[in-house]
Amino acid sequence: MGLDLMLFMADWRHLSATPVEKRLEALQVAAFPPEIDDEYYIGRPRGGWTWLPDREGAWCAEYDFFATTGAYRHHAHAGNAWADMRPFVDASLREAMDSFLGGLIWNADPADDLALTGGGGFLPSAADRRHPSLLLVCPPEVMPGKALAWARAESRLEELRKPFAAECQSWAGRPDSFEDFTALLREWGTVTTEAAHRGWGLVGLP
Repeated sequence: MGLDLMLFMADWRHLSATPVEKRLEALQVAAFPPEIDDEYYIGRPRGGWTWLPDREGAWCAEYDFFATTGAYRHHAHAGNAWADMRPFVDASLREAMDSFLGGLIWNADPADDLALTGGGGFLPSAADRRHPSLLLVCPPEVMPGKALAWARAESRLEELRKPFAAECQSWAGRPDSFEDFTALLREWGTVTTEAAHRGWGLVGLP
């Protein structure tokens, strides 16, 4: 069946008041509060932000991607596509895309993935078997740089069409089309811009 991605935008200041080992649980409880019945989840609109208030007010939101079925593989495929095509992209656009996608769906060096360390210790690390593995962690301090990189890259996405066609089109483990690839990038642009605006970070859970 594969992994699904639950992507949260969260206020790090609020989470910091919770012990590290309970921070992922706090996100999950916010997304699935025990007092809410199943009809709430069935009736939720498909795609976009769902705000998750608790007794202390809204401190996180979940983003549901319009361009995917919720499966993480779409994001992994897009990351693979970028890894394939980036050597053939103009240097200035490559720099912007690297900055934008790094830590979201691609890493220049997988060993540098903050999800492995729980965002430098802010969340439980991937080695902690008591907690679900993290798919991504982007702390608030990196979000303005990502939003700026997206602003630089967005108007130049069409430049990626030829590299995508040459290196990714019709390959297994890659997006089905260039349009699918760029639609997903635009949603990540929406997510990073909103998180940067609020000064919040991102957490991706399976």
